[in-house]
Amino acid sequence: MASANLRAELECSVCLNSYTDPVNLRCGHNFCRVCIGRVLDTQGGSGGYSCPECREKFQDRPALHRNITLRNIVENFLSAQPDQEESGVFCTYCVDYPVPAVRSCLHCEVSLCDKHLRVHKKSPEHILCDPTLSMESRKCSIHKKILEYYCTEDDICICMFCVTGEHKGHEMESLDKASEKKKETLRNVLQKLLTKREETEERVQSLQEHKRKVEEKAERVTALFRDLRRRLEDLEKRVLRKISGQGEQEALSMLDFIQELEIKKEELSRKMLHIEELCNMTDPLTVLQESDTGDLCGTEDGDNEDRERHEKLLHHGGGLDVAGVLHSGLFNIIRGVNVYFPIQGAADLLLDVNTAHNSLHISDDRKTVSRSDRNQNHPETPERFQGLVSQVLSSRSFSSGRHYWEVDVGGSDYWTVGMCYPSIVRRGDQSWIGWNKKSWGLYRTGNQYSVRHATNRTPLPTNISSNTVRIYLDYEAGRISFYDLCDPIRHLHTFTTTFTEPLHAVLGLKRGYIKICGGDMEM
Repeated sequence: MASANLRAELECSVCLNSYTDPVNLRCGHNFCRVCIGRVLDTQGGSGGYSCPECREKFQDRPALHRNITLRNIVENFLSAQPDQEESGVFCTYCVDYPVPAVRSCLHCEVSLCDKHLRVHKKSPEHILCDPTLSMESRKCSIHKKILEYYCTEDDICICMFCVTGEHKGHEMESLDKASEKKKETLRNVLQKLLTKREETEERVQSLQEHKRKVEEKAERVTALFRDLRRRLEDLEKRVLRKISGQGEQEALSMLDFIQELEIKKEELSRKMLHIEELCNMTDPLTVLQESDTGDLCGTEDGDNEDRERHEKLLHHGGGLDVAGVLHSGLFNIIRGVNVYFPIQGAADLLLDVNTAHNSLHISDDRKTVSRSDRNQNHPETPERFQGLVSQVLSSRSFSSGRHYWEVDVGGSDYWTVGMCYPSIVRRGDQSWIGWNKKSWGLYRTGNQYSVRHATNRTPLPTNISSNTVRIYLDYEAGRISFYDLCDPIRHLHTFTTTFTEPLHAVLGLKRGYIKICGGDMEM
């Protein structure tokens, strides 16, 4: 009953519920802040204010003072009885004021508070359970008796009369035992569900991470095109300014020369007219006595100078020199693209001595391979190329990303460079690069250049003009490309496929030497 009395003291007289954010007036009475606020709002037009409980009047709207102590008491009281509040079941015998029940008796079909539970009968037929409003669900629907057993054959809860009736001879268990078995099954299911939930959460996290990376890449691509547009616009302005400046200068030079030529043309026309007049005269004495005949015949003075000036304006000054600005600007733009999507370098590419043919000598820095007439007596290993196949692989392999490496081929006129799978055979003609489906190669044989894959040979239309070859790999895109590092760089050939193994760089030669010269230059 003390609990009921305390609850009554903790109720707002306006809403009749437990205080929420309690405040008090000068008279000392407490209310919910919202409740007293509404009351005062309704009193505002009546010419005064008053306490809803004691009716004390206030000339002005009273100030509301927060009652922190009362708020803490309410919160502690409510937190001490969460289960009772949530159950919504009240004591059957507490008729003056609803008191939360702590137990229900299935035999008596009543609910009990702490006080009435202490005086309730304790005989075996009085079965107590958690507070409940649905007591009929805990009784047999046929015999209206309390459910006490569990029939494992029919998976149903039964009463004592069912045991000797329609369930006679069936295997029975107590409700507690059957409940524990079911709980154990549910725990196993719960564990499996927890495992699945963790796996699902991991998938969600991995997809979110992948989504974040995709969004970041999309943002980088957007930023790239925005930067490209800005750079191209800047380049356009520079080139147009240069064209405009050069055009004005060339136009002035040509205009001056045109004016000079017009003057000379008029002078020549005057001389021609005078000569024609002389030729039409019938008096020989007059023709012979003409004093400026020498000037009339001197038409070649200045012709060479005019001719040279004309040729210079046509062939040297007539074109607009913007190639340098344009080339430099485009190169900087391409270099800017590489900042957004850098190509991974392969400057640390080294040759694997364990794969080198016995006719090949590998330098101490493992960058240069040369053909030797002497057997190098390398230790016998399964990875080593045998027979006539004088090749060597790189120690490093590539299974993702974009990479490139470069080879100085100036020391040989019979070489091959390329890439291959580690599963390539190491003996016989099928182990040559490009003579199988596991390798791709660029060849030089004397003055002939070609590329080869799966025994298919494709001659190159032009020779390699520099001494350096670049091999570029885009693993995900399935591309191997070859470039001649002349000025400007020239594309030779690209193989396209789907890679199924890691790739090794490969070098081969029949005479001379070739060497890896780096891979940290920008493309």
